[in-house]
Amino acid sequence: MNRASGWAFSHEIPSDVTVKVGEVSFSLHKFPLVSKSGYIEKLVSASSGDDVSFIELYDVPGGAEAFELATKFCYGINFEISVENIADLRCVAEFLEMTEDYSVGNLVGRADSYLNEVALKTISGAVSILHVSERLLPIAEKAKVVSRCIDAIAFIASKETQLCSSMRSDISSDGMASHQRPVVQWWAEDFTVLRIDIFQRVVIAMLARGFKQFALGPIIMLYAQKSLRGLEIFGKGRKKIEIEAQEEHEKRVVLETLVSLLPREKNAMSVSFLSMLLRAAIYLETTVACRLDLEKRMALQLGQAVLDDLLIPSYSFAGDTLFDVDTVQRIMMNYLQSEDEKHSAYNADDEYFSPSQSDIYGIGKLMENYLAEVATDRNLVVSKFITLAELIPQQSRSTDDGMYRAIDIYLKAHPILSDTEKKKVCSVMDCQKLSRDACAHAAQNDRLPVQTVVQILYYEQQRLRDSMDGTVGWDSPNNFRDKANLSPNELNPMSNEFSNLRRENEELKLEIVKLRMKLKEIEISSLRSASSSPVIYGSPSADKPPLPRKSFINSVSKKLGRLSPFSRGGATSNPLKGRVKPDKNRRHSIS
Repeated sequence: MNRASGWAFSHEIPSDVTVKVGEVSFSLHKFPLVSKSGYIEKLVSASSGDDVSFIELYDVPGGAEAFELATKFCYGINFEISVENIADLRCVAEFLEMTEDYSVGNLVGRADSYLNEVALKTISGAVSILHVSERLLPIAEKAKVVSRCIDAIAFIASKETQLCSSMRSDISSDGMASHQRPVVQWWAEDFTVLRIDIFQRVVIAMLARGFKQFALGPIIMLYAQKSLRGLEIFGKGRKKIEIEAQEEHEKRVVLETLVSLLPREKNAMSVSFLSMLLRAAIYLETTVACRLDLEKRMALQLGQAVLDDLLIPSYSFAGDTLFDVDTVQRIMMNYLQSEDEKHSAYNADDEYFSPSQSDIYGIGKLMENYLAEVATDRNLVVSKFITLAELIPQQSRSTDDGMYRAIDIYLKAHPILSDTEKKKVCSVMDCQKLSRDACAHAAQNDRLPVQTVVQILYYEQQRLRDSMDGTVGWDSPNNFRDKANLSPNELNPMSNEFSNLRRENEELKLEIVKLRMKLKEIEISSLRSASSSPVIYGSPSADKPPLPRKSFINSVSKKLGRLSPFSRGGATSNPLKGRVKPDKNRRHSIS
């Protein structure tokens, strides 16, 4: 294909050289090219005086389009320089050696001026040029186009982040609530077009310029969502969709790089996003270090997790379980280890480091729900179930109803377990911590071993006996604390107040039970005394209905009426009973 014939022959001078770039041939003149391009001048000089009429150029940056712009510049023809073509123009100028050594105001200087004064003044322009430069490597590195774009992006991004931080601090100083949460910058979407190695260099340069790590989270999140698109990492299925080996390798490199760039600040990334990365890491079979890093990050924020974040499918056919319980087990072990390290690192005299009670109870409830969810898996062996159950801290379980529910589901899904295995499964449950409703259900549960049912009935009987004796029931918070061997200073003031309220409520219930029992005893004794006392009734006739039976209230009110000194003589008389005149001596006695 012959191009540039129109503007090249407008000088009415026949061409003396043909330059071929790829599949395109240009009919040009030697003088304009040699006067501007050091590379072509060297090619012509190396011909040893022979007349050079044909030159073929290989690996020209930007191809025939970029070379055509360079030849137009050599001929002095005006054309528009834009953000879209400046990378090609600067790289082809570097390739053709169009520097100031051969001509004043050459193409290299013109391109550098445009980069400094126009193109690199905004993040969007710098990112666009950087994206075009990816296909121009390594000449783009030699021309310093990549490094200049990265420096411009880092400078502008860090400057904008510092400005936003100062504005938030000013708002906070005025009395308004200010939470330092990650904010998605308007230019973060532009970074998703960059190659992963270029993106990594941009992030490192931004951090070196003072870019805040908490603001880095949304940028990495957007890039991960775009680059890892297409992976079936959600759901309960273990079937992996077949993808090309090259594509799988590229996604694996992207994921491992993104994990290495995650900010070290706590809560900079959400738990759901970390769970998504961990699923992808297991799916793509990344390095062990990458997966362990994600597991530790999730453990540090386990209090913010929900059940779906832990339901990670098992993509490996080496294990038979539907969910990856080994990964969750390691996450829980990392959480317990981090809590132990916090406790040991807390250096204070006679003080106790207590994590948030809401986090402890929330994590305990989360793990009980997870245990109940995976208990339906018929391939989950007894040892794994017991190991997961034993990882749940005792102080995170105010009651063992959730544990009993998980055990019941597991026994229902595994009906062929032996009595010994059932005993092992039930051993992770504290029967003294079951609520009354759970005890009632367990007493009639045929799936439980007989020893466990007898133990539950024994504690229920003990509770009833304590209630009759007037002591606090075994299911009170104080008894829970004694059973867990916890000292009083291990509970925070809010927990003590809640325990006191529950204790007072139990005591009031017991007092009501006592009063009811005493009232029944009084009623029974009154009925017995009323039936044994001589009462004269008129003989009932055959045509009259029988008199109604006297109630306990009537008998008491009549007795009180007889003792009242203000009652009138005829008010308490019985129409069926004759009036008896008192004895004379009795009437004048003072007793």
